[in-house]
Amino acid sequence: MKWSVLDQSPVAEGKAQDVAIGESLALARLCDELGYHRYWVSEHHNSGSIVGTAPEILMAAIAATTRHIRVGSAGVMLPHYSALKVAEQFRVLEGIAPGRIDLGVGRAPGSDRLTAYALNPNTSAVDEFPRQVHELQCWVAGEPLPEDHPFHRIVANPQGPTSPELWILGSSDYGAQLAAYFGLPYAFAYFFTDGRGVEAALALYRQNYRASARYPKPIATICVWALAADTEAEARRLATTREYWRVIDFEQGRRGALVAPERAAAHPYTDAERARIEQIRRKAFVGTGEQVRGQIEALARELDLDEIVVNTWTFDPAARHRSYELLAKAGELPAGER
Repeated sequence: MKWSVLDQSPVAEGKAQDVAIGESLALARLCDELGYHRYWVSEHHNSGSIVGTAPEILMAAIAATTRHIRVGSAGVMLPHYSALKVAEQFRVLEGIAPGRIDLGVGRAPGSDRLTAYALNPNTSAVDEFPRQVHELQCWVAGEPLPEDHPFHRIVANPQGPTSPELWILGSSDYGAQLAAYFGLPYAFAYFFTDGRGVEAALALYRQNYRASARYPKPIATICVWALAADTEAEARRLATTREYWRVIDFEQGRRGALVAPERAAAHPYTDAERARIEQIRRKAFVGTGEQVRGQIEALARELDLDEIVVNTWTFDPAARHRSYELLAKAGELPAGER
């Protein structure tokens, strides 16, 4: 099975936000050495928790400082932008790292409503998402749009012998159906929904898939949140950082920086908050490298997947590095053999 990475550039309390970008670059280099298949970076805006606001720029730095790993966006929130400009950006990235670029696109704002308006005051742009995907599919591949399309004569440069892989990202049936219609790979945000809806989305995608020239068969993956440590007890201690963020910040409408496990453990949770944390723990992939690998591979078999994308948050970046090292070892990734 292929193992890949989603990095959201999380911010730790007490550190400057720009430190998170440097940590993303360091983690990408490590994951390249460890043998991970892809390294995807996300797009969020106006958040004090995750500060990867410009995946195309971060990707350029990662692509230039890694050798083997595929580098991609998970994703570019397309309704904020011109499809042509995104195609040009990713054609440039393809020139930096030929054959290693993924363009994952999504419809969600990656922000609050006001921030989305500031990014693009055209409030109907989200309705244009299918049209944008069609244009992007042609421009990124270096193929002309249909002759009756007003942009038929426009080419996204620079051209070259390779082109980025275009993925549709989602956490609902909508993205699954759109990916199936255009014959594109599909990634489901399992970590965002705690797995709710994944079986239905994958079934819709596979049942309705229309073969395309580049992708004659459906290609699907999911992104899970997981954390490994040298002992199960240490992994569960480290995971309290994200539990605090989910229950105290995210689910109460805040976007605070990640807190240390000690602060998370000392927080006076209400009974309702403790019950919610127990729900999160029952769905979590947390433990030793072997334990987490076993849990994830069982899920992959259940969903008939041959690739899983792993997202990990820790307060201390060294613990995040260690988690990916342990999963690479448990998953027997081909480090140093490529």
